[in-house]
Amino acid sequence: MSKQSVAAGISLARVMAHCGGSPVAALKFLVGAIASAPEVPEPYTALAELWRDRRSVLEEGLTGDGSLSAVLAQAYFLFLEGNMDDAVMALGSVTGARPDVAWGTAPWFGDASLLGAVSAQALAEACLRTLDYGHDLDTDPMRERFAPWFHAIDVVSRRNPVPESLAAMARLLRACGHYELAFALCDRADAVGPDMWTAVARASTWRALGDLEQAAVAFESALDLDPANWSLYLDLADVRAAQGDFAAAAALAERGLKHEPHEISLRAAGAAYRTRMSGSSDDLRNLIALAPQLTNAPYRNLLISYACDGPGLPPGLMVEARRLSNP
Repeated sequence: MSKQSVAAGISLARVMAHCGGSPVAALKFLVGAIASAPEVPEPYTALAELWRDRRSVLEEGLTGDGSLSAVLAQAYFLFLEGNMDDAVMALGSVTGARPDVAWGTAPWFGDASLLGAVSAQALAEACLRTLDYGHDLDTDPMRERFAPWFHAIDVVSRRNPVPESLAAMARLLRACGHYELAFALCDRADAVGPDMWTAVARASTWRALGDLEQAAVAFESALDLDPANWSLYLDLADVRAAQGDFAAAAALAERGLKHEPHEISLRAAGAAYRTRMSGSSDDLRNLIALAPQLTNAPYRNLLISYACDGPGLPPGLMVEARRLSNP
């Protein structure tokens, strides 16, 4: 018998009998059934009945419980209470932890009452939570599991096109390899008005596609909209470095430092790009001093790799720098 058929045969009376009359045990059983077949409606029906009849006991049992099962149950209870924003954000947390399960196929997640009420800001935050654990979502099975999320994004972005929120939603689309949908979301945001976050979303999508010149153009647009944003100078500097224009990259890092003179990533990037351009031992020593403070290991390794390709550097200094790279 399949998990779907088992879940479809669930009723609260049967579950309570199986669990010795314990509401908390029944909740755990029903959540397990949902995890095995999120699209089947019967466990939700039983869970709603349990919530209605034994709410105080369940609330006490869930207090302080941050487990995936508890958060999943809370997401549905929030939906039942009409708190669509928190319900969606809770489901985003569950999905981020276990994207191998099609949580979004839950009947309540696609319900018109939710899609008509959830705010763009809450759905955007939920989308970002799905990315929290860095799982690879750019596969056909993942795209199939996330189809309800794509539908929710389409509905909510049309109803409530908040540019900053749409830019955040685009990150999920991009992570799933749906670049054309990410661009369409940026177009929808642009129809509302120019926004720095939209430009960044467009730039990041071009960059993911490998079109560095289009990415640079979009980052320049973002800078035009927010010229004091130091991180945009770093983003554009990194693109120029990837294009091999280390002089432009170093200059952009320097411009960013005028707005945030103590930012470690800007200082390290500037030192790396100057080293790559001119072979300056002093700049490489500066990078060596800053590198341990860079928490993003792949980025630290990239900067060290760039720097060590600089001309005429002392071999011993390059060995010292490469020791700071993770394997």
